[in-house]
Parts: sequence; structure tokens; C-alpha cells
Amino acid sequence: MKSHWITGGGGTELHIVETGNPRGRPVLFIHGISQCWLTWDRQLSSDLVEDHRLVAMDMRGHGLSDKPREGYADSRLWADDVNAAIQALALDDPILCGWSYGPLVILDYIRHYGEDGIGGVHFVGAVTKLGTDEAMSVLSAGFLDLVPGFFSMESEKSASSLESLVRMCSARELAPADLYLMLGYNLSVPPYVRQALLSRSFDNDDLLPRLRKPVLITHGAEDAVVKPAAVDQHKASMTYAQIHLMPNAGHAAFWDDAASFNRRLRDFSESL
Repeated sequence: MKSHWITGGGGTELHIVETGNPRGRPVLFIHGISQCWLTWDRQLSSDLVEDHRLVAMDMRGHGLSDKPREGYADSRLWADDVNAAIQALALDDPILCGWSYGPLVILDYIRHYGEDGIGGVHFVGAVTKLGTDEAMSVLSAGFLDLVPGFFSMESEKSASSLESLVRMCSARELAPADLYLMLGYNLSVPPYVRQALLSRSFDNDDLLPRLRKPVLITHGAEDAVVKPAAVDQHKASMTYAQIHLMPNAGHAAFWDDAASFNRRLRDFSESL
């Protein structure tokens, strides 16, 4: 596993890890809110490394990347972050694979840089808009109830809400070692970052029917964060998109059933 430090939008220093076959199809993994590159451990340590170049970034404000106070509402900065990763690591037609909040960032990139530099898009438990009643309608009541705690400066309240989020992301009981690792990197994200990300009000759905590169939509059938109705909305805008509904998997479908997730990702990659 290699670590890279690159300069993203507005001079923000971003941390990226890389593993796998340098000559394989690149996959750039983009995690969700309050997570980090470790989210993708069951992909980065899988047999995908044999024929793929696997890259996972810590988004601005997360993991080992810089955590500036400002800049989270600017779609151009998010786009610049993704472009910086593609350019700095010379990723040739990568698949952009985003989880939860990650697809918002992928669409920020496409809005400003287009699709010419990528091979395909993989949305996982995806949201593509925020800040309106329509956007909130696909988020579960359980998740929305936790949001005030995400912003709290009180450590006990913040930790409680984030632990509930970690548990909510999986359809299975997490092993203690996994639970506390995940809680640790969630807690490493400052409350002001979570608040800034969830305070954005924007809609990237106008881009969906204009996408021309292949799209795979993966969703856990037992997702307790993003309702399956989101899949129907996205499919209506991208009629050609492939759908992978994963039984017995939750919001973190790539964790709950990594073997099935990885097989479908490989099939998608080979189809490009």
C-alpha cells in the first residue's frame, strides 16, 4: 500500500492510498461523510488488486487530508480535488466509485471537467442532491434524527450519534474491532466539517440524463440510511444504468457482502 500527498482545490493537501496492479484499470474510491479511505478496506485487500489499480482518497476534511474551516460549499473545489487525484496519479480512464456522499463529489467533478477523463461511474448507496424536501425524502428518518448530534461540540453527544451511524450503515452486527476502528475515523472528522457538508443545498440531478459513460448503481436492499426509492429516481434519469440491488446488505453494501460487491465491480470494469 502506497500513500500519496497531493494538492487539491484551493491548495488543500489531500491524502490518497494506492494498491494493486499498476497496469490494471484504475478505480478511484470516494467515501461518504465522516469516513476515510479505510472504508474501502475489503476492496483494497481483495483479489481486485490482481487486475485493478485501486486508489482511495481521504476527502477534504477527512482522514489524513487537510481540514480547512471553509470551502466545503464550493462545487469547483470538490471537482478540483478529484481532478487533482486523477492527474497527479496519472489515472487512465478510471472508474469513479462513490459511496453515499461520494456520488455528490463525483457529479461535482463531472459538472466542471466532463466525462472525457473517466471510464465509468459507480454509485453506491447514492445521494445526488441535498437541501430540499425532495432530497431529504430519500433519507431515512433514523438517519435524519442523528444529524443534530453530528454537529455537536459535546464529545459524548457527537460520539453517540456517530456510533449509531456506524451501526446503521451495516445490516449485520459489527465485530468490536471493526466498530471501534470505524468510530475512531468518524470521530477524527471535526463537527464543523460534517455541518458544512450537510448544509450544502444543491441538485446535481440535471447531470444524470446527460451522462454518456457507463453507470453502475449498487444499493443494499436493507439500507437504513438511503431509501431504495433513490435507486428508482436515479434509474428514471439514467435508463441505461446497470442496477445491482444487494440482498442482506445495508448502506455499506461493499462491507456487508464484499465478495458480491467486488465481483460485480469487476464485471462492470471488464465491460468497459
